[in-house]
Amino acid sequence: MKILTALAFMLLFMAPAAPAPATEQFAMKTGLPCAFCHENPSGGGTLTTAGQRYKTMLSGKIKPPSPVKDTARFIIGYLHILAGIIWFGAIFYVHIILKPAYAARGLPKGELALGWAGTIIVGVTGLFLTISVMPSFGAFFHSRFGILLSIKIFLYLIMASSAAIVTFVIGPRLKKRLAAKAAPAAGGGNIGFTPETLSNFDGRDGRKACAAVNGIVYDLSESPLWKNGKHARHIAGMDLTTAIKQAPHGPEKLDNFPKAGVLNIPLPSNNKPRAAFYLLAYTNLTAIFLVIAIIALWRWWP
Repeated sequence: MKILTALAFMLLFMAPAAPAPATEQFAMKTGLPCAFCHENPSGGGTLTTAGQRYKTMLSGKIKPPSPVKDTARFIIGYLHILAGIIWFGAIFYVHIILKPAYAARGLPKGELALGWAGTIIVGVTGLFLTISVMPSFGAFFHSRFGILLSIKIFLYLIMASSAAIVTFVIGPRLKKRLAAKAAPAAGGGNIGFTPETLSNFDGRDGRKACAAVNGIVYDLSESPLWKNGKHARHIAGMDLTTAIKQAPHGPEKLDNFPKAGVLNIPLPSNNKPRAAFYLLAYTNLTAIFLVIAIIALWRWWP
């Protein structure tokens, strides 16, 4: 009889524990004491009103692990992170490497496609992951995880909205203004350029590549060194008078190229579309750093 009793106790301790909806993880995530959910300050026993609400929220949500669902969540999570890296990388490249002044003349097609692909994939995979993690709408407001996730979703909506405004509203307006004010051709040497009309000759998408130095605009289109409107760290469509001072050669090298015209510097004018572009560009950049901070908080907070 004693042997059977001992075996019974052994089997009891070896049996797998059933998942319980009320766990220490809730207190660890929220930072709340056990007395928040239990009338007994040390935990266990009768639940408070808040404890009953949390129990109801989780009721029916705790299910046994599913290898298929776990694998699907892993794949979706992997795509979510990968798309986020691509999306953030495109924003960093355009707004830090190329600078907003360059992007304001027309976003590069490759970076634009990568950015939108990342935006869409992050949104779709994030929706699936949120549904799989959050047991109810109320969970967004009763845990640190839910609150941080809410902020992250809000930042995503800001970034996606600003990207749509730049792509479909501000971008076309900037291109239209550049096209309307662009010089009719780059040649002859008698054309008067402004910084805005000069920016239209950036060497991209079949356009001519021109640059100004000391008030003279040179046509660099035929030079293999200016392929796609870029040479070393210099970009066509700009006044390079200051930049050429840091080059290993002087402005005399440009005498080998045909003169397209002269650069006239107009008085500053109101440019609301460009100002709006800069504002949204740096808003997106700020949102990226905030999203990264939220991810760090998820790792740092218990």
